[in-house]
Amino acid sequence: MEHTATPPHGLPLDAQSILELAARSMFQLFSSISQGMFLVDRTGRIVWVNEGYKRFLPALGFSSVDQFVGHMVEEVIPNTQMRRVLETGEPFLIDLLTNRAGTFVVSRIPLRDESGGDVIGAIGIVLFDHPETTLQPLISKFALLHRDLDDARRELASQRLQHTGGQRQSKYTFASFVGTSPAAVEVKRQARRAAQTSSPVLLLGETGTGKELLAHAIHASSSRARGPFISVNIAAVPDTLLEAEFFGVAPGAYTGADRKGREGKFKLADGGTLFLDEIGDMPQALQAKLLRALQEGEIEPLGSNKLIPFDARLIAATSRDLAALVREGRFREDLFYRLNVLPIKVPPLRERRSDIPALLEVLGEEMALRSGDRQPELAPDALALLSAQTWRGNIRELRNVLEQAVMRSDSLNIGRAQFEEVLKEAGIERIAPLPLAEFGDGAESGSDPLRPLAEQVAQVERRAIAAAMVATGGNKLAASRLLGISRAKLYERLDNPA
Repeated sequence: MEHTATPPHGLPLDAQSILELAARSMFQLFSSISQGMFLVDRTGRIVWVNEGYKRFLPALGFSSVDQFVGHMVEEVIPNTQMRRVLETGEPFLIDLLTNRAGTFVVSRIPLRDESGGDVIGAIGIVLFDHPETTLQPLISKFALLHRDLDDARRELASQRLQHTGGQRQSKYTFASFVGTSPAAVEVKRQARRAAQTSSPVLLLGETGTGKELLAHAIHASSSRARGPFISVNIAAVPDTLLEAEFFGVAPGAYTGADRKGREGKFKLADGGTLFLDEIGDMPQALQAKLLRALQEGEIEPLGSNKLIPFDARLIAATSRDLAALVREGRFREDLFYRLNVLPIKVPPLRERRSDIPALLEVLGEEMALRSGDRQPELAPDALALLSAQTWRGNIRELRNVLEQAVMRSDSLNIGRAQFEEVLKEAGIERIAPLPLAEFGDGAESGSDPLRPLAEQVAQVERRAIAAAMVATGGNKLAASRLLGISRAKLYERLDNPA
């Protein structure tokens, strides 16, 4: 009886040939239809990039392929997960990657040896480099599901509050911190890492940037999520009452005190998280007691000689410069070092302008839910105006201006004029979107009627696109609306400005 020869894989030779041909064909197909592709060896060193990937190199800080190839992948591609693929052998078929080169939909696939066992490398594929356009329906659905999930979590937290005798829970998650700008992505990354530890966290940032929201999110993602989340705004409590607010009051400690005594915030936060907002406003007399409580893990209620142990993770926040207060002698240096273990700087709104349109959409949804009315719609010129402002009060100020404009308008379609009126009456210094004349480029900055008409039109078009991109903080969707062109046309002009 004749036997068909088989290779080590157990497949007949003709089947093995087909398999190898299919592998080569698939590799060539991915290389041609993807936005970019590269290979790493088993050590994680980049060994090859295709022609499409070369256009990402300048944004990653490289002027040529020769400079790029040979580096360890995590050294040159921020936030990559290729190392994890090499270590686990598990693929990432669909993932979002954000770094200084942009936001991409990517796949990461391990490569194995002929026996199919050992991982000998991995392939990284950029499927889409403009996911906000290509995958907009999917991203919108994903965002909607996230909001529904947030609503469900808040409702669950409310029910849990009723069933736990009033125990307080966190109200927000990281999905509640709206923004996909590099600054927003980075602060959420730091906060997620902080959630995995039990060390004190210090949130630094201007008022209205979302520090309390991040504190809630850190608690909700931590191992203490089932415990209480207790918040104290130090600036809102009179100095004379802060000690009792923190440490509690023993029964009959002073005339008028509750005969049953009163538990302080530290005790209420036992097993969970204690959030101290505006800690830079804490009186110096109380700073020493706070430091001792943190060091010893014990508190002494007012009017009591008994020490009570507690177990609470501390998150503090301030809009003030604590280091400067230490230098001025107004904040204890030892307490500062105790708090400043995991500092996270929350960026102001002016450093993430591209998030403003998304924030306005979410704020509009919240207003619609409260009022039961339709969500307000903002004209492109209104989005451009709001994206250009400095927003000293950050998101809190943005929300206030939006609410005022909606309340004053007879229509839910709101244009630039209504917002200019609100900004003027509020005394907010208005910054108009930059005029087109600001975007001349050297010899083309003048208007020369002797030049061909097509060249003059192209110059004006370049200026208009540059002005729209600045006015919208780099948001391509808002810029295309402002210019009255499709997003595809805008991308075409950005890729081919000549």
